[in-house]
Amino acid sequence: MSSEHERQQSRLRSEQIEQSSDAPWADLELTVPNERSQLSIVSFVECVLVELTHEEVGAEYVSTNVWGAKRTQFIPIDDNGEMFRKRHYYERLGWHESTVSRRAVREDLITRLTRPSSQATDRSHDVPVNNPDTFSVKPARKLQMR
Repeated sequence: MSSEHERQQSRLRSEQIEQSSDAPWADLELTVPNERSQLSIVSFVECVLVELTHEEVGAEYVSTNVWGAKRTQFIPIDDNGEMFRKRHYYERLGWHESTVSRRAVREDLITRLTRPSSQATDRSHDVPVNNPDTFSVKPARKLQMR
């Protein structure tokens, strides 16, 4: 009886998160480059880390260039939000995973989000890349390896 109740509650929470744009993390999105100050980025990253710790969500940074998309995902793997699974995806190479600390996630996100240009535009190639990099917080189940 108790496990059935827990399953229903879990399903209800999942449906609410999926349907609600009022979720506390729903507006945690950013493009790179952006006009935010260093202090604003640090504050934004702290908000992201709080949501990653308290909600069933993960963070994803996406950069697209002429060779395809690069994705970096951060998903908490413990209840305290001190350790994260960091997943890299390169269209040409596939997935690579590592385990990193909260501090490493914080530093990585601050570095990525304060860049003056997209990662894709930092490389020299014949075809210009005009799309900005994107960062967002999403339900963890939507960040499964595709």
